[in-house]
Amino acid sequence: MDNKREILALLRAVAAGDAAPEDALLELKQSPFEDLGYAKVDFHRPVRQGTCEVIYGAGKTPEQISGILSAMHERCCGNILVTRLDPAAAEKVGKTAVLDYSPTARLAVAWRRADTPALGHIVVASGGTSDMAVSEEAALTAEAMGNRVTRLYDVGVAGLHRLLSNLDVLMSARCVVAVAGMEGALASVVGGLVDCPVIAVPTSVGYGANFGGLSALLSMLNSCASGVSVVNIDNGFGAGYLASMINQMEGTQE
Repeated sequence: MDNKREILALLRAVAAGDAAPEDALLELKQSPFEDLGYAKVDFHRPVRQGTCEVIYGAGKTPEQISGILSAMHERCCGNILVTRLDPAAAEKVGKTAVLDYSPTARLAVAWRRADTPALGHIVVASGGTSDMAVSEEAALTAEAMGNRVTRLYDVGVAGLHRLLSNLDVLMSARCVVAVAGMEGALASVVGGLVDCPVIAVPTSVGYGANFGGLSALLSMLNSCASGVSVVNIDNGFGAGYLASMINQMEGTQE
């Protein structure tokens, strides 16, 4: 049992007398995780959180990633995200799994499902083209999780008219992900324009005193705009995941 619908169907079968409680118990007992030695693959993640386990690619060998993907695929998992996957590793993993790989975001979606919905509306806005890698990580994560995403790239405060020309798009969003380096001002500007949550993503883009994204992080944490939350430096995945949870709350309409 790998998702809530399957478990609910099983419980209804027991309630209707079409399945024995002992058989249902056995199904559930076999479900939680599989121990591969180097990883314990969590098959109950969709039940608890609504989406299957995400594989963090950095620090894992291609063989380990392939093993985890294989175990998940055998349990009918789809739209499996592999983050921080470098091109060389992606090429090797792609020989054993069906991957949609973005070298820009260093993110792969394994066994992408054609029936993935595109619910609600998330906007991913970036300060500059240099922020695109992190922005794409956020956008692709949200799309894989079943959300409709609009990209507004290179709309930073150095040319504010570029952002203001897209007010209609911003104001129709249920959540905005604002990705920016340098001084990180984009999140505060967006936060003052929209009536939905803003997830600020500081990036490590900037000159020396940027301190690898720390200046943008502190600026975003000190935003005077209400409704702005902040994830860690360069954490596009975390922003996309959180945006999906916000967008799909309370039965998001298509």
